[in-house]
Amino acid sequence: MTRIDFYILEDKGLDAAYRFACRLSLRALDNAMPVHIQVADSEEAETLDAMMWDYPRHRMLPHRVLGVETPGSGDAPIHIAFGEPIHETGLLINLAPKIADFFGRFDRLAEILVEDTKVLGREHYKFYRDRGYPLHHHDIKHWDT
Repeated sequence: MTRIDFYILEDKGLDAAYRFACRLSLRALDNAMPVHIQVADSEEAETLDAMMWDYPRHRMLPHRVLGVETPGSGDAPIHIAFGEPIHETGLLINLAPKIADFFGRFDRLAEILVEDTKVLGREHYKFYRDRGYPLHHHDIKHWDT
C-alpha cells in the first residue's frame, strides 16, 4: 500500500513547494528511487524544469518533462508531467490541485503544502484517510536556509 507523507511548509507561495519538491527528488535519487512529479499544467512543468537545472545550486537534477524531448533527457530518473506517468514505482510528488488517479502505483506519495494550498491539502488528507492509506505528517520549518 502506498505510504503518503504530507509536508507542511511554513512558506506561503508555490515557489517554496517547487523548491521542496527538488529537495525531495534529490533525496530520492540518493536512495536510487525514481521520481514522478505531477503538476497542473505545462506552465508549472516549465517552472519546475527551469528550477531543476540549478538544483542543488550549481548542479542539476537529472530530469525530463514528459511530452517534451530535449537532448540527453531519455532515461532521466525524475519525470515532470501533467498527465500519465511512465514510472510505476518509486516516489510520486503531487503538486497538482487534484489527486492523481494513479497514485496507488507508487511506493510513496508526497503532498507538499504551503499556506496557499492548505485548504486543498485538507481535502486530499481526508480522501486518503477515508480509504485507509497510511498517512504521515511533517511540519517543516527553516528548511531552506
